[in-house]
Amino acid sequence: MRGRFVALAVLAALVAAGAVVAYVVWPGVRPPACTVSRSDGPGSYEFDPAQTQNGSIVAAEAVRLGLPDHAVTIAIAAALQETKLRNLPTGDRDSLGVFQQRPSQGWGTAAQVMDPAYASSAFYRHLTRVPGWQSMSVNEAAQRVQRSGLPSAYAQWEPRARALARALTGEVPAGVSCAFARFDGPPPARDALTSAASSQFGRPVLGVAVAPKLGWEASAWAVAHAHRYHVGAVTFAGRRWSMRSGRWTPAAPARAVVEVTSCGSAPRCP
Repeated sequence: MRGRFVALAVLAALVAAGAVVAYVVWPGVRPPACTVSRSDGPGSYEFDPAQTQNGSIVAAEAVRLGLPDHAVTIAIAAALQETKLRNLPTGDRDSLGVFQQRPSQGWGTAAQVMDPAYASSAFYRHLTRVPGWQSMSVNEAAQRVQRSGLPSAYAQWEPRARALARALTGEVPAGVSCAFARFDGPPPARDALTSAASSQFGRPVLGVAVAPKLGWEASAWAVAHAHRYHVGAVTFAGRRWSMRSGRWTPAAPARAVVEVTSCGSAPRCP
């Protein structure tokens, strides 16, 4: 009980100070978290579910537009620098959203740039207008789009952005792992996840036969959205992720179909 009062006191102090609190951590309870393996050495990078979900939207938008994986690394590095991959409702002057795009500068309406899918599409539209962007460094390409007052700031995020991009684009099979004990918020509408995925990728990707790379990208997208859409398990190509273990494990048979286990209104999957 004393631990609970301490946690409440800390929360009250943070709220009073104007801090943004995503989760209250009770003693012995770990908040939801997602991990991807580092691409520059051993170990992994950790992201919370909101960051991972936003990153998966950035990656899916590149697939829909037919862009190479390098574009995803550039976009994620830009978003990490601007907002730590969070969809912020405020910013410098009228900057909004994951990329802190400004409606007054022609990026779209406030509602549009607060939609991560639209914001990602707008970022890619500007990126593809930069001559030679495909062979530019991540920092240079991101700066040419964002025109930051800190022109070298994107470079620091390249290793983390590349690791997340490789996992989300299917370069690394079963690359995204998320772990959480229960679901938050109301249950989603029936088929909401399938509809959202089809809209994101511009074609059906869940429950239908897909090529390996697209299948792993769709699997990563589903895992990244699991906390929001109450998904208990995702299976593809002989591997299965579950919310209980937070890991990918072998599963048979090995089918070229991304299969999702929905938990509906249950607080956790049985």
